[in-house]
Amino acid sequence: MTKLKTWVQTLYDRKTIKQDAVAGLALGVVSVPDGLAGGLLAGVNPVFGLYGYMMGTLTGALFTSATFMAVQATGAMAIVVSDVPQVRVGEGADRALFTLAVMTGVVMLIAGFFKLGTLLRWVSNSVMVGFINAVGVNIILGQLDNFSGYEAVGVNRVTRAFDLLFNLGQAHWPSMLIGAATILLIIALEKTRLGPLGMVVAIVLTSGVVVVLGAEVAQLRDITDVPGTLPLPVLPDLSLIPVLIVPAVALAFVGLVQGAGISGSMPNPDGEFPDASQDFVGQGAANVAAGLFQGMPVGGSMSASSLVKTAGARSKLALIIASGVMAIAILLFSNAVGYIAMPSLAALLMLVGYRTIKPEDIKAVWRTGATQATVMTVTFVLTMLIPLQNAVMVGIGISLILFVIKQSNRMTLKRWEMDDTRGRMKEVDPPSEVGVDEVIVLQPYGSLFFASAPVFDEALPDVTPASHNSVVIIRLRGKSDLGTTFMDVLARYAYALRSASCKLVVTYADEKVSDQLVVTGAAVALGKENIYESDEWLGATVRRANDDARTWIAENRQVD
Repeated sequence: MTKLKTWVQTLYDRKTIKQDAVAGLALGVVSVPDGLAGGLLAGVNPVFGLYGYMMGTLTGALFTSATFMAVQATGAMAIVVSDVPQVRVGEGADRALFTLAVMTGVVMLIAGFFKLGTLLRWVSNSVMVGFINAVGVNIILGQLDNFSGYEAVGVNRVTRAFDLLFNLGQAHWPSMLIGAATILLIIALEKTRLGPLGMVVAIVLTSGVVVVLGAEVAQLRDITDVPGTLPLPVLPDLSLIPVLIVPAVALAFVGLVQGAGISGSMPNPDGEFPDASQDFVGQGAANVAAGLFQGMPVGGSMSASSLVKTAGARSKLALIIASGVMAIAILLFSNAVGYIAMPSLAALLMLVGYRTIKPEDIKAVWRTGATQATVMTVTFVLTMLIPLQNAVMVGIGISLILFVIKQSNRMTLKRWEMDDTRGRMKEVDPPSEVGVDEVIVLQPYGSLFFASAPVFDEALPDVTPASHNSVVIIRLRGKSDLGTTFMDVLARYAYALRSASCKLVVTYADEKVSDQLVVTGAAVALGKENIYESDEWLGATVRRANDDARTWIAENRQVD
C-alpha cells in the first residue's frame, strides 16, 4: 500500500495542477498533428501514429522515472518503421505494425529489467552522428511526394528524389505552395507568443485555405478514415516474430538511445536525474500498450519532452492530461482532422528533418580524426541507401569493431627501472632488444584481451642472437581475464627467451591469471619457479622477482 501511495504521489502535485494542466493542454494539442505526421512519415495509416502518441504518452508517464519524458514516435523510429515491408504492404500490414510495436516494447523491457543501459555506450558518437543526420535527410526526402504532389519512382528515397528533380514539370504546384506556406508560417508563428502552438495554427490555416478555395490538394481524409472512437485492443500476430525480430531490436536500440539522452539531460523537479533502466522499462511498457491499442512504435521524444517542460510542467500529470487531450480530439474532432492538407503535414515533417541535421556535430567528428570521420561517413551513406533497420545493426557492428580497435591501440608497455639506493622505480620506454646479463621489468597498461595481445607482442623487446643470460619480468597486477591469445604470446616469448639462455618471469595478483596460465599450458613454458603470486603490498613482489633475477644472472655468469 505504501509503494502504491508513493507511486501515485510521483504522478501529480496538488500545488502545481494549474501549471501541469496548461503544459498538458499545449503538448496534447501539438501532438495531434504531430502524431498524424509521425504515422505519415512511417508510411502507415496516420491514425496509427496518433494512437501511438496517445497510448505512449499515457503509459510512459505511468512507468518511467523521468518526470518530463514524453514517450511518442520519433522521426528516427518512424523512418525505421517505413523501411519494414511487412507493415506497409499486403493483407495484415496493420496487425504487423501493432505486433512490431509490442515486440519493440518487449526488447525494451528486457533491457530495463536486466539493466543493459551500459551496452548503449558501445555505440560511438561518430556512428550516432552519421545515423541521426542521415535520418534528418531521409525525413526530408521521404516527404517530397506529399509535398510536391508527384509520386516519384525509385528503389530508395535518394533515387526517388532524383526522379522528382528530373520531372519537376509534373509536380503539383498548388500542393507545393501550400507546403511552402506552412513552413513559413510555422517559422514565423513560433517566434510569437504562440511558441510551439504556432505549428498547429499554421497547419490549420493552410488546410483551411485548401477547404475554402476548393483547391485540388490531397487531404488526410483522401487516404484514410479518421474514426471518431478510441482504439480497441488487438492481439499481436505471433507468427510474425521471426521476420520482425531484427527491426524490433533496431527500433528498441534507437528508442533507448534517444530516451537515454532525455534521462541524462533533464533532471526531475527534485534535482535528481532519472533512473535510465526504469525509463527503459517505461518505454517498453508504452510500446506494448501502443501495439495492443493499434499504435505504432514509440520512444522517448526529446522535442516533446522539451516542449512540456518549457510549457511549465511540474509533474507527470501534464503528460497524462496531454494523452487525454489527444483522446478528446479523436472523439470530438475526427471529421475536422480529416481536412488536414497532406502538403501541410509533409511540410511539418520536412522542417523536423531539417532541424534534425546538426552541421556542428558533423564538423566536430570530422575534426576528431580520419578514423572517426570515415566511420561517420560510412554510417551516413549506409543509412541513406539501405533499409534503416539494417543500417542500425551495421552501425552497432561498426561501433563494436571500433571499440575493439581502440582498446587494442590503447595498450602501452613501459619498463620499470629499480633504484635500490632510494627505493624508487623509474618508468621509461622498453628496450627494442633483450641484451646480455640484464633484468627488464615490464609493466603493460590497458587491455590485454584478444585484439590487444598482438599489440603487446609487437611491443616486447626482441630476442636476438646477441641476447644472453637476461631475465624479462612481466608484471600483470590488475589483470584478470587475459584469454588464450595473450597466453599463447607469453608461452612463445618464454620459449624464445629460453632458446637464448634467458628466461621469462611473470608476477600476478588475480587467481584467475594463475588458472589461465595452467589451463593454456603457459605455466609449463614459463616454469613453476618463474611465476610469482603478488600480495597486498604494491611493488613488493616485483622487487623480489627482480632480486631473484639478478641472483640467477650472477650464478649463470659464473658458470659461463
